[in-house]
Amino acid sequence: MTKMLNFEFLLFTKLKIQLLNIVKEYKKGTKAVDDVSFEAMPNEFLVLVGPSGCGKSTILRMIAGLEDIGSGQLLFNDKLMNDIEPGKRNIGMVFQNYALYPHLTVAENLAFPLKIQNKSDKIEISKRVKDISEIIGLNDLLDRRPKQLSGGQRQRVALGRALIRKPDIFLFDEPLSNLDAKLRVQMRNEIINLHYRAETTSVYVTHDQTEAMTMGNRIAVLNDGKLMQIGTPDEVYNTPADVFTAGFLGSPQMNFFDVTISDKDLIIKGQKFETGMMINPEIRTLGIRPEHIEIDNKTPDFVANIERIEFLGYEQLIYAEVNELDFCIRTGINIKYHAGENIPVKFNREKLHFFNIHGTRI
Repeated sequence: MTKMLNFEFLLFTKLKIQLLNIVKEYKKGTKAVDDVSFEAMPNEFLVLVGPSGCGKSTILRMIAGLEDIGSGQLLFNDKLMNDIEPGKRNIGMVFQNYALYPHLTVAENLAFPLKIQNKSDKIEISKRVKDISEIIGLNDLLDRRPKQLSGGQRQRVALGRALIRKPDIFLFDEPLSNLDAKLRVQMRNEIINLHYRAETTSVYVTHDQTEAMTMGNRIAVLNDGKLMQIGTPDEVYNTPADVFTAGFLGSPQMNFFDVTISDKDLIIKGQKFETGMMINPEIRTLGIRPEHIEIDNKTPDFVANIERIEFLGYEQLIYAEVNELDFCIRTGINIKYHAGENIPVKFNREKLHFFNIHGTRI
């Protein structure tokens, strides 16, 4: 946002959202949301992340009242909201497609929520439109219509329209997915700045792990309608609760190896792998992130053959193979490697992840 303005006039409520054993089942028995429970605390920016069809947008729409709840409880500050109509929930929602009225100007789009509430006179509406337009940096574009705006400007109008009604909660449904990469980064920062300056409670839906990791105070990872893990970005990245979470967060994703156990050692593709620690007999999968595999000429675990290299300017990703096992190494650019070379690699023993037959962290 372009100006650091006073938000006191907005008078946000400190609101906690609770979902208790929420279920949403469709006619054919498919559970879009399967017994999900979590809280979004006052002033928190909570991100719901997961692949398409995991239930994250359905959860957001149930919070907004746009989707009926099959069973379970939705609470705002301990008040049951299951049957409260959307217009009485005081929610500001920002959609993927902006949802602006094409025949209205920026000023008229911003004013629309106030006019339909019939709670403000023309002078008050005009004042609030002016205040909001300065906050979102569009005070010079109030007479333009949406088709005359860039994607980023349209998204700002959508943010302003959500903000102007003094919502208790901000809900964001993949609001940046239609923007180019550079604009996504800019709008990401603006949304976060808006959230912290307004001190409201925000729930943000995305399938983009970078957005989740950089924006959320906490991240809720969903898959097939189930909540897999909820925690800070550090917690879900460094101590993932299961194989799905470990593989979904991180680019490139975590390397996984099927293992067996023999005489207190792990066996990877017939080769002994000494961990230097007690072995849990339930281990079936070993995981390690690309940045935790090192080039080591002194005490390597494997000698791998380089299949290809991706040069990213500030780092390089080496895709290698050993004993028909493919894995990725993230390393610096100080040493040049080439496809076809053999390199000695060592796994950082302090950064190993172990999972059982069910894919659960051990």
